[in-house]
Amino acid sequence: MTNAQVSVTYLDAVGRITLPLPTGPRHVHCYLVDGTLFDTGIGLEAPPWRELGIERIAITHFHPDHVGGAEAASAESGAVVYQGGLDYAQCERVWGSTDWPERIADWFVTHGVPEPITRELIEQGHAFASFIRFARNPELLYEGTDLDGWTVLELPGHADGHLGFLRDGVLIGGDHLLDRITPAVGLYPESRPDPLGDYLASLERTAELALRVVYPGHGEPIDDPAGRAREIVEHHRRRLDDVAAALGTEPRTGYDISHAVFGEELSPQQRRFAVAETLSHLERLVREGRAARAGDARNVTYTAP
Repeated sequence: MTNAQVSVTYLDAVGRITLPLPTGPRHVHCYLVDGTLFDTGIGLEAPPWRELGIERIAITHFHPDHVGGAEAASAESGAVVYQGGLDYAQCERVWGSTDWPERIADWFVTHGVPEPITRELIEQGHAFASFIRFARNPELLYEGTDLDGWTVLELPGHADGHLGFLRDGVLIGGDHLLDRITPAVGLYPESRPDPLGDYLASLERTAELALRVVYPGHGEPIDDPAGRAREIVEHHRRRLDDVAAALGTEPRTGYDISHAVFGEELSPQQRRFAVAETLSHLERLVREGRAARAGDARNVTYTAP
């Protein structure tokens, strides 16, 4: 590679392309196998895509560190981009719109987030959006689609339309399963109503697939995917108990409850993630009968049932 910050390593027949990120976890992995490039990074770096023999590009999910470089990678390599149907629809609603920062900021306000935190979200959102160049009108993928011998799996949770690509016991997993950290699972506007429930079901499915290895978007390959999936399920079961314990008879917003669960000392960006994560757990508790939701489009609160 010509850029010193970009590295390529080979794991059996899998080429792992590691690109830097400006924020944690400071890197993202793309994978190249038999002409298929899985994910493209955020687009801030410019690997020599045309030199890598890319024949097609497959996107695991629409988060910027996975899809942001898709347009450039496709243009430079001549490869067709493939993306999940639901995932692409969300990609257009978020990165293809001009008012997403305002929409998500208003949504956070309904869950108790103070204006200074949401104001920063608007400023950062507009500044960041110009760097995200997803590929327009990709070929759409769905559960069970075959892509050059890879079977497409829909694995919602970390993103509503998150895909995994399965072949011969190998899963190119995006951020569905990570080794050292737990993938974020948050509730956001215009998303599926129970992302944590979706994620727990996806993890149970993963544990039953008899996978040999998962190649994740961050960190090292996972050699015991079933064991790791069950660890993450247990993590969220404990987190559900923590969130339930923070509820009482007085209505509290997701913002309020996030302080009880994640602590007081968080940056505005970390607080927004904490609120979204708290809300995904609250909605799961509502469906389990362990919490009650009240309010309207201007103010949403939760109590013990």
